[in-house]
Amino acid sequence: MKKLISNVILECIKGDIASQRDIIAVVNAANSQLRTGGGVAGALHRAAGPGLEKECRPLAPIKPGEAVITGGHNLPNRYVIHCLGPIYRVNRPEAELLKNCYRNALEIAEQNQIDSIAFPSISTGAFGYPIEEAVKLTVL
Repeated sequence: MKKLISNVILECIKGDIASQRDIIAVVNAANSQLRTGGGVAGALHRAAGPGLEKECRPLAPIKPGEAVITGGHNLPNRYVIHCLGPIYRVNRPEAELLKNCYRNALEIAEQNQIDSIAFPSISTGAFGYPIEEAVKLTVL
C-alpha cells in the first residue's frame, strides 16, 4: 500500500527489515541496552555484524521513547536508528512514549538529512502493545 501525504510517500510493506535496500536508515525496535535480542533487534544485529553492538555499547542505556543513531555496518543501509518503545501497561504514559519513539526517530532522520526510513511496528511484539492501538498513534 502506498499513499502520498503532504508530499511524503508512505508505503506499508511486509518483509524482512534487515534486507530493505534503497532505504538510507532502518529503525530498530530496540531494548534499553541496545543489544541483540529477539525480533527486529535480533534480525538487525545478526545482519549488521558485531560492529553494531560495539558501536551501541557507549550509547546505552536508553529510556522508553528515546532514540539514538548508529552506522549500518553490514546492513544495506547507511544508518540504524534505535528506538525503545514502551512495554504495554508497564511504561506510562504508553501512548505518549510510543509517539515519542516515532517522533524522535524522525527528528534524528531530519538532523542527518535522511530522506528514506523504514520503521518496524514498534512495541507490538514482545512488548505487547496492541497493533490496532499502535497503528493509530504512528500515523498521527
